[in-house]
Amino acid sequence: MITVIGMGTGRSPEDLDVLAGAELVVGGRRHLDAVRLSDGAERVVLGSLAPALDTVEEYVAKDRPVVVLASGDPGFFGIVRVLAERFGPERLDVRPGVSSVAAACARIGVPWDDAVVVSAHGRDLRTAVNVCRAHPKVAVLTGPGAGAAELGAALERHCPGRVLVVASALGSGAERVERVTPGEAAARDWGTAVSVVLCLDESRAVGLVRAIAGLPDRPVGWALDEGEFAHRDSMITKFEVRALALARLGPHPGDLVWDVGAGSGSVAVECARLGAAVSAVEKAPDGVERIRANAAAHGVDVHVVQGAAPDALSGLDDPDAVFVGGGGRELPAIVTACARRARRTVVVAMAALDRVPAAREALMGAGFDCDGVLVQSSRLAPLPGDVTRLAAANPVFLLWGTRPQACREGVAQ
Repeated sequence: MITVIGMGTGRSPEDLDVLAGAELVVGGRRHLDAVRLSDGAERVVLGSLAPALDTVEEYVAKDRPVVVLASGDPGFFGIVRVLAERFGPERLDVRPGVSSVAAACARIGVPWDDAVVVSAHGRDLRTAVNVCRAHPKVAVLTGPGAGAAELGAALERHCPGRVLVVASALGSGAERVERVTPGEAAARDWGTAVSVVLCLDESRAVGLVRAIAGLPDRPVGWALDEGEFAHRDSMITKFEVRALALARLGPHPGDLVWDVGAGSGSVAVECARLGAAVSAVEKAPDGVERIRANAAAHGVDVHVVQGAAPDALSGLDDPDAVFVGGGGRELPAIVTACARRARRTVVVAMAALDRVPAAREALMGAGFDCDGVLVQSSRLAPLPGDVTRLAAANPVFLLWGTRPQACREGVAQ
C-alpha cells in the first residue's frame, strides 16, 4: 500500500501516524524535514520523478509500506495521477490536505469556486499568461522558471491593471500572502517557497457560480447578430462569415488570438467570449474606442492596439491563431507577418477577389496548408403585403491556412 499524505494547511496529526510503520518515505526535502521518521525507514528526496517511482515499485512489489508526502491536496494537479497510472488507484490510500488554491483564497476572504486554475509547473508559461489575460480570477500553480516574477513580467506588458496575490509557504510558520502589481512581482526574487499566485481583474465582476466551478459556462450562442455590436455604417464582419471564421480559428482557454484590422472588434469579442486571450489591432482612433466599448458591453477583456499592421504587430506576444479582416494593398505583407508568428492558423476575410491569390501565396509560402471558400448568403427580408423575399449579402472570400502539426513545435520561439 502507498499512503499519500498532503502536507501543509489542514493536516491532521493522526494522518502522520502512518509514518511510524513506513519503510520508504518519499517527498520534497522540506516535507521530509518537517516529519519524524522511524530509524529504519529509507528516505528518498523527490527530484527527478522516474528514479523515485522505480524505488517505490521495488517496495510495492515486496508488499512493504510506502508513504509519499506532497503539498496540499495531492490529487489536485499532484502526484496522485502519476501514482495511480503506475501502480493502480486500488493501491493508494490518499489523505489530502487543503489545496494551495483554497488556502490562498481563504487568506484573502474570497471564494474559489469561480476561479480558473491553471498549472505552470513543468509547462509552458504562456498558457497561464493567456488564461490570466482572459479571465477575471485565475489561480496559477507555479514552478521553476514559471513563478510570480515571470508571470508578472508577462502580464505587465498588456495587463498592468491586474492584481497578483502571491502566497508563499502556506501552512507553515513562514507563510506570506502579498498583493502586488505585475510590475512589482516582476521586480522581486520570490525564492522557491511560492505556493500559488492568484491573478485578479478587479474591474470585472465575477458572475455567480450556480453549478459548474472553474471556467464560466460557454456562451449559449456565438456568431452573434451584428446588432449586438456597435459598428460604423455596417462595417462589421457579418455573422455568417464570423461563424465560419470562429470555426477555423478554434479559440479556447489558453490561446492567444490576434484580430488584425479589427474594425468593430466583433471577431475579437467573440474569441474572448469563448475563453481566449485576444489582442485587437485597429488603426482608426474611433475604431479603437468602439472595440473597447464592445468588449465592455460583453464583459470580456480585449487588449486593443492602435496602429497599422504589419508594423503594429511587432510588440505583441506570439499568437495561436490570427484573423485578418482588413489590410488593403498591404494585405500580403500583413498575412506574411501573421503567418510567420502564428502557431496554428491564420484566417483571412476578403471582399475583393483580386487579393485572394496574393494572400494564398503568403500563407503557402509560410508553410501553411491552405483552403478557402466563397461565402454567399441571402437573408430573409420582409416585403409589403406580408410576404418575404431573400436579400443577398455581399459575398466574402474566406481563406485559411493551417500549420501542419509536425511543424508547430518550436514555432514563434
